[in-house]
Amino acid sequence: MVSQSTIPVTVLTGYLGAGKTTLLNRILSENHGRKYAVIVNEFGETGIDNDLIVDADEEVFEMNNGCICCTVRGDLIRIIEGLMKRKGAFDAIIIETTGLADPAPVAQTFFVDDDVRSRASLDAIVTVVDARHVSARLDDSHEAEEQIAFADVILLNKTDLVTEQALEEVRQRVRAINGHARLHETQNCVVPLEEVLERGAFDLERILEIEPNFLSEDDHEHDDAITSVSLFSDAPIRPELFMPWLRKLTAEQGQDILRLKGVLAFAGEDQRYVVQGVHMLLDGDHQRDWKAGEERVSRMVFIGRNLDKMALREGFDACAARRAA
Repeated sequence: MVSQSTIPVTVLTGYLGAGKTTLLNRILSENHGRKYAVIVNEFGETGIDNDLIVDADEEVFEMNNGCICCTVRGDLIRIIEGLMKRKGAFDAIIIETTGLADPAPVAQTFFVDDDVRSRASLDAIVTVVDARHVSARLDDSHEAEEQIAFADVILLNKTDLVTEQALEEVRQRVRAINGHARLHETQNCVVPLEEVLERGAFDLERILEIEPNFLSEDDHEHDDAITSVSLFSDAPIRPELFMPWLRKLTAEQGQDILRLKGVLAFAGEDQRYVVQGVHMLLDGDHQRDWKAGEERVSRMVFIGRNLDKMALREGFDACAARRAA
């Protein structure tokens, strides 16, 4: 169990598009009376997850351009150490990792850094799994398997998008990797938050059975074929051009697009439009009004394989109002 003298930390992980931000938004939106400090890590030079998180009193610290377990791990330690100096300002910490992160080195931080270990305790690793795409990801991604293996709590999400037979196959595959974690089957990550947060579920002995070198500083591997492309426009985007372009793009290249997400300023509209996608599945809606003084710019991030950065940039730019005849 977590020591009462330390701050509990929940590591929220899961492959690209599984639903981590959806779960985080649920945590921040519910009336639970708890105050959380949130650390968000993204893969790519431009951060967008911070803009997808609902407005809340919680403080969000964003780290970009690297896996949380590699190039920005020092930033993670510094942020946690800074948070520890503000004792009483929050009840717990949530770390949302990039979908490409191996959770082991993230968890390792709370054991190998003496200052962090003395002030914060790893409460649980919560892994969100996309029921529709996890089988393919387990075939081509070491990180997807690691995220399930190290989980204390697993949310088998998007169960409404698969047949019962396919769901049973996914259950068996997940259980074959990790039969110890508490498994919840969800749609839109709807689960009682007491099943996810401050459970004192992390079991170091079990992790050492999986990864004997867990407490060492061993490096880990990434799929170098996966890259990110960040797009930006300070001109309003024309929805009548943007939506057909995006639908055509995902229809033709969806197998290579692991994840896409964007916050868009549509021409003539006073609300931000948020779009997210996994492979050929797209979801978008108006999120909220643009705030007074908020810069109305559009940003998109694509993560995947064989991404043509120039073509994506040209296609996105062609949707801007300034390009209209």
